[in-house]
Amino acid sequence: MPSWLAVAQSELGVQTHPPGSSNPRITAYHAGTNIAGYDDKASWCSSFIHWCFGQCGVTGTGSALARSWLDWGQALEHPAPGCVVVLWRESPESWKGHVGYYLRDDGQDVVLLGGNQLGAVREHRYPRTTVLAYRWPPGHALP
Repeated sequence: MPSWLAVAQSELGVQTHPPGSSNPRITAYHAGTNIAGYDDKASWCSSFIHWCFGQCGVTGTGSALARSWLDWGQALEHPAPGCVVVLWRESPESWKGHVGYYLRDDGQDVVLLGGNQLGAVREHRYPRTTVLAYRWPPGHALP
């Protein structure tokens, strides 16, 4: 298992706080991105991926935008456990997206481990048809 995926798994259960408060752990995820200082009400899927990589010495995109991962690292034709999966939201042409770590295929879905998945770090299924890219960290051998 890639080290960054182990880090992500160690964060399972971290979740946003109710309105009027903020989870300081999620604020820490934002610290290495272009939205440093934001609270847990800002989208944090990309910040979570960036933070996990940072714990392992892997340089991320520096952006809290999910689609910033589209041009990062090495493109993969097929997913590998721990690769970054970039998804579209609303439409493939939109700037909106989601990003998480690939765990497995589940029928017509991919199962990702990520942040801000139903407001928490957790596993969640997404339609394979929404996948834009599978990306692997630069300079790291595939498993």
